[in-house]
Amino acid sequence: MKTIKVGGVPEHFNLPWHLCIEEKLFEDKDLNVIWKDFPGGTGEMNKALRSGEIDVAVILTEGIIKDIISGNESKIIQTYIGSPLVWGIHVAAGSKYKSVEELKNTKAAISRKGSGSHLMSYVNAQNHEWNTDNLKFEIIKDLDGAVKALKEDKAQYFMWEHFTTKPLVDKRVFRRLSDCPTPWPCFVIAARNETLKNEPERIKRMLEVLNKETNRFKDLPKIAEKLAERYDQQLEDIKKWLEITSWSQEQISEEELEKVQDKLLELNLISKKQPTSEFIHNL
Repeated sequence: MKTIKVGGVPEHFNLPWHLCIEEKLFEDKDLNVIWKDFPGGTGEMNKALRSGEIDVAVILTEGIIKDIISGNESKIIQTYIGSPLVWGIHVAAGSKYKSVEELKNTKAAISRKGSGSHLMSYVNAQNHEWNTDNLKFEIIKDLDGAVKALKEDKAQYFMWEHFTTKPLVDKRVFRRLSDCPTPWPCFVIAARNETLKNEPERIKRMLEVLNKETNRFKDLPKIAEKLAERYDQQLEDIKKWLEITSWSQEQISEEELEKVQDKLLELNLISKKQPTSEFIHNL
């Protein structure tokens, strides 16, 4: 069996992949799908796609679009999560800051340049009419790094997915000041151009297996309980998250690509827009 190496964040969004692997649904279609966790998020995955460490990534829409413009030889093969991602804006539990407005001119903790936490800090700044030229960053690699940076006041705020960080809010490590949803579907599946050229049929089969699983995912028996247990979440939080989250089995639309590029251009994160054909590959 040919191996397909897939990368994604170790978060509840990706349980359908793990169920497909654990229940040997990929194997049944003569596919050996190996999963690798990337706690550092999108910036770390872009690097892994570029190097060939992974063939496929489940990655933030805005992050892969920006990196393809910057030379990442990969394409989007499908939207994965069709709903927005809710980014919580967090400070240390003992922080003096009580509102997002007070964070103006302070330093944001980000996993790395080009990551979701980096790009969304620009979206948040624009939402609050801050001058984005004045944004300052502390690179912290992952969630553990953010805990340390906020505790030691090396950074004053940190943006990460609302429900992933909720246990840290419950434990009074972080305090969440507000939320900042993405203005577009949040996760896509991207594959290296080389993999798409060499293994188109296998990638197509992999998506067919995954899409069948995501299509029925919310109806699986006791799925909320399983998610809560595996991802150290409160059951009520997982139920709320399931209500606002939808999985997609479709390719990203041209309108959504335009919206993301327009926003990146407006924020001076890219110098010019690219045609749709630069970003998508239909299997």
